[in-house]
Amino acid sequence: MTVRPDTRYSAASLAKRARWFLRAGPSDYLLAMSVASASLPIIGKRLEPLGAATAMGIWGYRHVPDFFSHSARPQKPADQPANIKHDPAATTTAIEAALRDVLPATNMDIQWPAPERSAPVLKMRQHRRSLHRASVRYGDHPSQLLDVWRPKELPVEPAPVMIFVPGGAWIHGGRQLQGYALMSHLAQQGWVCLSVNYRVAPHHRWPQHIIDVKTAIGWARANVDRFGGDRNFVAIAGCSAGGHLAALAGLTPDDPEMQVDLPEGADTSVDAVVGIYGRYDWEDRSTPERDRFVDFLERVVVKRKIDRHPEIFRKASPIAQVHPDAPPFLVIHGSGDSIIPVAQARSFVERLRGVSRSVVSYVELPGAGHGFDLTDGSRTGSVATAIGLFLNQIHRNRSLLKAKEVI
Repeated sequence: MTVRPDTRYSAASLAKRARWFLRAGPSDYLLAMSVASASLPIIGKRLEPLGAATAMGIWGYRHVPDFFSHSARPQKPADQPANIKHDPAATTTAIEAALRDVLPATNMDIQWPAPERSAPVLKMRQHRRSLHRASVRYGDHPSQLLDVWRPKELPVEPAPVMIFVPGGAWIHGGRQLQGYALMSHLAQQGWVCLSVNYRVAPHHRWPQHIIDVKTAIGWARANVDRFGGDRNFVAIAGCSAGGHLAALAGLTPDDPEMQVDLPEGADTSVDAVVGIYGRYDWEDRSTPERDRFVDFLERVVVKRKIDRHPEIFRKASPIAQVHPDAPPFLVIHGSGDSIIPVAQARSFVERLRGVSRSVVSYVELPGAGHGFDLTDGSRTGSVATAIGLFLNQIHRNRSLLKAKEVI
Protein backbone atom coordinates (compact mmCIF):
# COMPACT_ATOMS: atom_id res chain seq x y z
CA MET A 1 0.00 0.00 0.00
CA THR A 2 1.35 3.42 -0.98
CA VAL A 3 0.96 6.27 1.48
CA ARG A 4 0.13 9.56 -0.14
CA PRO A 5 2.54 12.47 0.55
CA ASP A 6 -0.14 14.54 2.28
CA THR A 7 -0.90 11.61 4.61
CA ARG A 8 2.78 11.25 5.52
CA TYR A 9 2.99 14.97 6.20
CA SER A 10 -0.12 14.82 8.37
CA ALA A 11 1.28 11.92 10.38
CA ALA A 12 4.61 13.68 10.89
CA SER A 13 2.83 16.85 11.96
CA LEU A 14 0.68 14.95 14.46
CA ALA A 15 3.73 13.21 15.87
CA LYS A 16 5.51 16.53 16.29
CA ARG A 17 2.53 18.02 18.07
CA ALA A 18 2.26 14.99 20.31
CA ARG A 19 5.89 15.34 21.36
CA TRP A 20 5.30 19.02 22.15
CA PHE A 21 2.32 18.20 24.38
CA LEU A 22 4.37 15.61 26.25
CA ARG A 23 7.31 17.96 26.83
CA ALA A 24 5.48 21.25 27.38
CA GLY A 25 4.76 22.67 30.79
CA PRO A 26 1.92 24.86 32.08
CA SER A 27 3.67 28.03 30.92
CA ASP A 28 3.94 26.68 27.37
CA TYR A 29 0.23 25.85 27.33
CA LEU A 30 -0.69 29.35 28.51
CA LEU A 31 1.49 30.95 25.87
CA ALA A 32 0.11 28.73 23.11
CA MET A 33 -3.47 29.56 24.09
CA SER A 34 -2.76 33.29 24.12
CA VAL A 35 -1.20 33.09 20.66
CA ALA A 36 -4.07 30.97 19.32
CA SER A 37 -6.64 33.45 20.62
CA ALA A 38 -5.06 36.17 18.49
CA SER A 39 -5.98 34.26 15.32
CA LEU A 40 -9.71 34.50 16.04
CA PRO A 41 -11.68 36.50 13.47
CA ILE A 42 -12.71 40.08 14.26
CA ILE A 43 -11.48 40.13 17.87
CA GLY A 44 -8.14 38.36 17.34
CA LYS A 45 -6.15 41.54 16.70
CA ARG A 46 -7.37 43.02 19.99
CA LEU A 47 -6.23 39.92 21.85
CA GLU A 48 -2.69 40.03 20.46
CA PRO A 49 -1.25 41.93 23.47
CA LEU A 50 -2.23 38.97 25.67
CA GLY A 51 0.60 36.94 24.17
CA ALA A 52 3.22 39.48 25.17
CA ALA A 53 1.62 39.89 28.59
CA THR A 54 1.63 36.12 29.11
CA ALA A 55 5.27 35.82 28.07
CA MET A 56 6.28 38.68 30.34
CA GLY A 57 4.27 37.23 33.22
CA ILE A 58 5.80 33.78 32.86
CA TRP A 59 9.46 34.59 32.21
CA GLY A 60 9.80 38.23 33.15
CA TYR A 61 8.59 38.06 36.73
CA ARG A 62 12.12 37.27 37.92
CA HIS A 63 13.40 40.59 36.63
CA VAL A 64 10.61 43.06 37.47
CA PRO A 65 11.76 43.69 41.08
CA ASP A 66 15.36 44.03 39.90
CA PHE A 67 14.38 46.47 37.17
CA PHE A 68 12.68 48.91 39.53
CA SER A 69 15.19 48.61 42.37
CA HIS A 70 18.30 48.84 40.19
CA SER A 71 16.94 51.53 37.86
CA ALA A 72 15.36 53.86 40.37
CA ARG A 73 18.25 53.72 42.83
CA PRO A 74 21.81 53.74 41.47
CA GLN A 75 23.70 50.60 42.41
CA LYS A 76 27.33 50.35 43.46
CA PRO A 77 29.80 48.49 41.26
CA ALA A 78 31.10 45.29 42.81
CA ASP A 79 34.50 46.84 43.48
CA GLN A 80 33.14 50.04 45.09
CA PRO A 81 32.54 50.25 48.84
CA ALA A 82 28.84 50.19 49.73
CA ASN A 83 29.06 53.30 51.91
CA ILE A 84 30.16 55.58 49.05
CA LYS A 85 27.27 57.50 47.51
CA HIS A 86 26.85 57.92 43.77
CA ASP A 87 28.92 60.84 42.53
CA PRO A 88 27.36 62.54 39.45
CA ALA A 89 30.87 63.59 38.40
CA ALA A 90 31.69 59.92 37.92
CA THR A 91 29.28 59.80 35.01
CA THR A 92 30.91 62.68 33.15
CA THR A 93 34.36 61.31 33.96
CA ALA A 94 33.44 57.96 32.38
CA ILE A 95 31.97 59.71 29.34
CA GLU A 96 34.95 62.01 28.82
CA ALA A 97 37.36 59.08 29.07
CA ALA A 98 35.37 57.16 26.46
CA LEU A 99 35.14 60.04 23.98
CA ARG A 100 38.68 61.35 24.38
CA ASP A 101 39.91 59.40 21.35
CA VAL A 102 36.94 60.44 19.21
CA LEU A 103 36.41 64.14 19.83
CA PRO A 104 38.87 67.03 19.71
CA ALA A 105 39.62 68.42 23.16
CA THR A 106 37.84 71.69 22.31
CA ASN A 107 34.58 69.81 21.67
CA MET A 108 34.76 68.25 25.13
CA ASP A 109 34.97 71.62 26.86
CA ILE A 110 31.25 71.97 27.54
CA GLN A 111 28.88 72.50 30.44
CA TRP A 112 27.45 69.07 31.22
CA PRO A 113 23.75 68.92 32.20
CA ALA A 114 23.10 69.14 35.92
CA PRO A 115 21.75 65.95 37.53
CA GLU A 116 17.98 65.95 38.03
CA ARG A 117 16.07 64.33 40.86
CA SER A 118 12.94 63.60 38.84
CA ALA A 119 12.75 60.60 36.53
CA PRO A 120 13.20 61.42 32.82
CA VAL A 121 9.94 59.65 32.01
CA LEU A 122 8.08 62.34 33.99
CA LYS A 123 9.29 64.95 31.48
CA MET A 124 7.45 63.20 28.65
CA ARG A 125 5.31 66.20 27.70
CA GLN A 126 8.31 68.50 27.58
CA HIS A 127 10.26 66.10 25.37
CA ARG A 128 7.34 65.53 23.01
CA ARG A 129 7.52 69.15 21.88
CA SER A 130 10.07 67.89 19.35
CA LEU A 131 7.62 65.32 17.96
CA HIS A 132 6.85 66.48 14.41
CA ARG A 133 4.69 63.68 12.97
CA ALA A 134 3.26 60.55 14.58
CA SER A 135 2.39 57.15 13.11
CA VAL A 136 4.03 57.44 9.70
CA ARG A 137 3.90 54.14 7.80
CA TYR A 138 7.21 52.64 6.78
CA GLY A 139 5.72 49.35 5.54
CA ASP A 140 2.48 47.62 4.66
CA HIS A 141 1.84 45.90 8.03
CA PRO A 142 -0.29 47.85 10.55
CA SER A 143 2.52 47.58 13.12
CA GLN A 144 5.11 49.17 10.83
CA LEU A 145 4.79 52.74 12.09
CA LEU A 146 7.30 55.39 13.09
CA ASP A 147 7.29 58.82 14.68
CA VAL A 148 9.30 61.71 13.28
CA TRP A 149 11.14 63.98 15.72
CA ARG A 150 12.81 67.12 14.42
CA PRO A 151 13.29 70.82 15.16
CA LYS A 152 10.59 73.20 14.02
CA GLU A 153 13.03 74.93 11.71
CA LEU A 154 15.61 72.84 9.87
CA PRO A 155 18.85 74.22 8.41
CA VAL A 156 19.17 74.67 4.66
CA GLU A 157 21.28 71.53 4.37
CA PRO A 158 19.55 68.15 4.95
CA ALA A 159 19.73 67.09 8.60
CA PRO A 160 21.51 63.93 9.79
CA VAL A 161 19.15 61.12 10.74
CA MET A 162 19.00 58.80 13.76
CA ILE A 163 16.67 55.80 13.90
CA PHE A 164 15.72 54.80 17.45
CA VAL A 165 14.71 51.20 18.22
CA PRO A 166 12.87 50.75 21.54
CA GLY A 167 13.39 47.80 23.83
CA GLY A 168 10.92 45.35 25.32
CA ALA A 169 12.50 41.88 25.54
CA TRP A 170 11.51 41.15 21.91
CA ILE A 171 7.89 40.80 23.07
CA HIS A 172 7.08 44.51 23.11
CA GLY A 173 8.07 46.83 20.28
CA GLY A 174 6.12 49.99 21.08
CA ARG A 175 7.78 53.38 20.64
CA GLN A 176 5.96 55.13 23.50
CA LEU A 177 8.09 56.71 26.26
CA GLN A 178 11.42 55.18 25.25
CA GLY A 179 14.20 57.33 23.86
CA TYR A 180 12.32 60.59 24.44
CA ALA A 181 15.15 62.38 26.24
CA LEU A 182 17.67 61.35 23.57
CA MET A 183 15.50 62.23 20.57
CA SER A 184 14.46 65.54 22.11
CA HIS A 185 18.12 66.43 22.66
CA LEU A 186 19.15 65.44 19.12
CA ALA A 187 16.22 67.34 17.61
CA GLN A 188 17.45 70.45 19.42
CA GLN A 189 20.85 69.78 17.85
CA GLY A 190 19.28 69.82 14.38
CA TRP A 191 18.76 66.09 13.82
CA VAL A 192 15.78 64.22 12.39
CA CYS A 193 14.94 61.19 14.56
CA LEU A 194 12.70 58.26 13.65
CA SER A 195 11.29 56.17 16.49
CA VAL A 196 10.05 52.83 15.13
CA ASN A 197 7.52 50.18 16.08
CA TYR A 198 8.31 46.60 15.07
CA ARG A 199 6.54 43.24 15.21
CA VAL A 200 7.30 41.08 18.23
CA ALA A 201 7.03 37.60 19.69
CA PRO A 202 5.18 35.44 20.51
CA HIS A 203 2.87 36.23 17.58
CA HIS A 204 5.75 37.01 15.24
CA ARG A 205 8.77 34.80 15.70
CA TRP A 206 12.33 35.84 15.03
CA PRO A 207 13.62 37.16 12.59
CA GLN A 208 10.56 39.34 12.01
CA HIS A 209 11.93 41.87 14.52
CA ILE A 210 15.12 42.57 12.58
CA ILE A 211 13.26 42.42 9.25
CA ASP A 212 11.08 45.30 10.40
CA VAL A 213 14.08 47.29 11.62
CA LYS A 214 15.78 46.77 8.26
CA THR A 215 12.59 47.83 6.51
CA ALA A 216 12.62 51.06 8.53
CA ILE A 217 16.25 51.71 7.56
CA GLY A 218 15.46 51.11 3.90
CA TRP A 219 12.46 53.43 4.17
CA ALA A 220 14.63 56.15 5.73
CA ARG A 221 17.25 55.84 3.01
CA ALA A 222 14.53 56.33 0.39
CA ASN A 223 12.08 58.73 2.05
CA VAL A 224 13.48 60.69 4.99
CA ASP A 225 14.17 63.73 2.81
CA ARG A 226 10.40 64.34 2.94
CA PHE A 227 10.98 65.45 6.54
CA GLY A 228 14.22 67.35 5.95
CA GLY A 229 16.52 64.43 6.70
CA ASP A 230 19.70 63.46 4.88
CA ARG A 231 19.19 60.05 3.33
CA ASN A 232 22.97 59.81 2.94
CA PHE A 233 23.62 59.81 6.69
CA VAL A 234 21.53 57.45 8.81
CA ALA A 235 22.62 56.33 12.27
CA ILE A 236 20.78 53.85 14.50
CA ALA A 237 20.44 53.55 18.27
CA GLY A 238 18.46 51.38 20.65
CA CYS A 239 17.98 50.36 24.26
CA SER A 240 17.96 46.79 25.66
CA ALA A 241 16.38 44.56 22.97
CA GLY A 242 16.49 47.63 20.75
CA GLY A 243 20.23 47.87 21.43
CA HIS A 244 20.58 44.31 20.20
CA LEU A 245 18.54 45.05 17.07
CA ALA A 246 20.45 48.27 16.36
CA ALA A 247 23.82 46.51 16.70
CA LEU A 248 22.71 43.59 14.53
CA ALA A 249 21.33 45.91 11.87
CA GLY A 250 24.59 47.86 11.83
CA LEU A 251 26.67 44.72 11.42
CA THR A 252 24.59 43.06 8.69
CA PRO A 253 24.10 45.65 5.93
CA ASP A 254 22.04 44.50 2.97
CA ASP A 255 21.71 40.92 4.27
CA PRO A 256 19.02 39.35 2.01
CA GLU A 257 17.68 37.09 4.79
CA MET A 258 16.93 40.13 6.96
CA GLN A 259 15.27 42.39 4.40
CA VAL A 260 12.76 40.17 2.67
CA ASP A 261 10.10 42.91 2.49
CA LEU A 262 12.27 45.47 0.72
CA PRO A 263 12.73 45.98 -3.02
CA GLU A 264 15.87 44.62 -4.60
CA GLY A 265 18.79 46.97 -4.20
CA ALA A 266 17.38 48.74 -1.12
CA ASP A 267 20.11 50.20 1.10
CA THR A 268 19.96 49.05 4.74
CA SER A 269 23.44 50.14 5.79
CA VAL A 270 23.91 52.60 8.64
CA ASP A 271 26.64 55.14 9.29
CA ALA A 272 26.92 54.74 13.07
CA VAL A 273 25.48 52.60 15.88
CA VAL A 274 24.68 53.41 19.49
CA GLY A 275 23.88 50.42 21.71
CA ILE A 276 22.43 51.26 25.14
CA TYR A 277 22.33 48.41 27.72
CA GLY A 278 21.87 45.93 24.89
CA ARG A 279 22.11 42.13 24.71
CA TYR A 280 24.78 41.16 22.21
CA ASP A 281 25.12 37.38 22.55
CA TRP A 282 22.31 34.87 21.90
CA GLU A 283 24.50 31.77 22.10
CA ASP A 284 26.36 31.88 25.42
CA ARG A 285 24.91 29.67 28.19
CA SER A 286 27.93 29.90 30.49
CA THR A 287 26.04 31.36 33.48
CA PRO A 288 22.61 30.64 35.00
CA GLU A 289 21.38 34.06 33.86
CA ARG A 290 22.47 33.45 30.27
CA ASP A 291 21.04 29.94 30.30
CA ARG A 292 17.63 31.29 31.39
CA PHE A 293 17.84 33.88 28.64
CA VAL A 294 18.48 31.26 25.93
CA ASP A 295 15.57 29.23 27.32
CA PHE A 296 13.38 32.35 26.95
CA LEU A 297 14.50 32.75 23.34
CA GLU A 298 13.77 29.10 22.58
CA ARG A 299 10.28 29.18 24.07
CA VAL A 300 9.05 32.64 23.17
CA VAL A 301 11.13 34.54 20.59
CA VAL A 302 12.73 32.04 18.22
CA LYS A 303 10.52 29.04 19.06
CA ARG A 304 13.30 26.68 18.07
CA LYS A 305 15.93 24.86 20.09
CA ILE A 306 19.47 26.14 19.91
CA ASP A 307 20.82 22.57 19.81
CA ARG A 308 18.87 21.88 16.61
CA HIS A 309 19.18 25.30 14.98
CA PRO A 310 22.44 26.85 16.21
CA GLU A 311 22.80 28.87 13.02
CA ILE A 312 19.70 30.95 13.85
CA PHE A 313 21.02 31.96 17.26
CA ARG A 314 24.49 32.63 15.90
CA LYS A 315 23.26 34.83 13.08
CA ALA A 316 21.13 36.77 15.59
CA SER A 317 24.16 37.44 17.83
CA PRO A 318 25.87 40.79 17.11
CA ILE A 319 29.05 39.54 18.76
CA ALA A 320 29.25 36.78 16.14
CA GLN A 321 28.68 39.18 13.24
CA VAL A 322 31.54 41.60 13.92
CA HIS A 323 33.70 42.30 10.85
CA PRO A 324 36.43 44.76 9.82
CA ASP A 325 34.04 47.05 7.93
CA ALA A 326 31.66 47.56 10.86
CA PRO A 327 30.40 51.15 11.25
CA PRO A 328 31.50 53.34 14.19
CA PHE A 329 30.05 52.11 17.49
CA LEU A 330 29.23 53.73 20.80
CA VAL A 331 28.30 51.18 23.47
CA ILE A 332 26.78 52.36 26.77
CA HIS A 333 26.09 50.10 29.74
CA GLY A 334 25.64 50.44 33.48
CA SER A 335 27.90 48.55 35.86
CA GLY A 336 24.88 47.93 38.12
CA ASP A 337 22.69 46.36 35.43
CA SER A 338 21.09 43.21 36.86
CA ILE A 339 18.90 42.48 33.80
CA ILE A 340 21.71 42.32 31.24
CA PRO A 341 24.98 42.11 33.20
CA VAL A 342 27.71 44.48 32.11
CA ALA A 343 29.95 41.57 31.09
CA GLN A 344 27.87 41.33 27.89
CA ALA A 345 28.87 44.84 26.84
CA ARG A 346 32.51 44.36 27.81
CA SER A 347 32.83 41.19 25.73
CA PHE A 348 31.13 42.80 22.76
CA VAL A 349 33.34 45.89 22.87
CA GLU A 350 36.46 43.75 23.19
CA ARG A 351 35.42 41.81 20.10
CA LEU A 352 34.65 45.01 18.16
CA ARG A 353 37.96 46.63 19.04
CA GLY A 354 39.84 43.52 18.00
CA VAL A 355 38.25 43.31 14.54
CA SER A 356 36.64 46.58 13.39
CA ARG A 357 38.59 49.26 11.55
CA SER A 358 36.12 51.93 12.70
CA VAL A 359 36.08 53.80 15.99
CA VAL A 360 34.64 51.93 18.99
CA SER A 361 33.78 53.93 22.11
CA TYR A 362 32.57 52.39 25.35
CA VAL A 363 30.93 54.21 28.26
CA GLU A 364 30.48 52.16 31.42
CA LEU A 365 28.33 54.14 33.81
CA PRO A 366 29.31 53.50 37.45
CA GLY A 367 26.38 51.96 39.31
CA ALA A 368 23.75 52.58 36.60
CA GLY A 369 21.02 49.98 36.22
CA HIS A 370 18.87 48.74 33.37
CA GLY A 371 16.50 51.36 31.99
CA PHE A 372 18.37 54.24 33.64
CA ASP A 373 17.29 56.58 30.82
CA LEU A 374 13.67 56.20 31.97
CA THR A 375 14.13 56.43 35.72
CA ASP A 376 17.48 58.03 36.55
CA GLY A 377 17.60 61.79 36.04
CA SER A 378 21.11 62.02 37.45
CA ARG A 379 22.59 60.32 34.38
CA THR A 380 20.20 60.61 31.44
CA GLY A 381 20.99 64.21 30.46
CA SER A 382 24.72 63.58 30.38
CA VAL A 383 24.31 60.37 28.40
CA ALA A 384 22.07 62.08 25.81
CA THR A 385 24.69 64.83 25.50
CA ALA A 386 27.45 62.24 25.05
CA ILE A 387 25.52 60.45 22.31
CA GLY A 388 24.98 63.77 20.56
CA LEU A 389 28.68 64.61 20.75
CA PHE A 390 29.63 61.20 19.36
CA LEU A 391 27.12 61.22 16.49
CA ASN A 392 27.85 64.81 15.55
CA GLN A 393 31.57 64.00 15.33
CA ILE A 394 30.95 60.92 13.17
CA HIS A 395 28.72 63.05 10.93
CA ARG A 396 31.40 65.76 10.65
CA ASN A 397 34.04 63.15 9.81
CA ARG A 398 31.81 61.65 7.13
CA SER A 399 31.05 65.08 5.64
CA LEU A 400 34.76 65.96 5.49
CA LEU A 401 35.56 62.65 3.84
CA LYS A 402 32.90 63.19 1.18
CA ALA A 403 34.17 66.72 0.59
CA LYS A 404 37.70 65.39 0.03
CA GLU A 405 36.36 62.79 -2.40
CA VAL A 406 34.60 65.51 -4.37
CA ILE A 407 37.78 67.64 -4.49
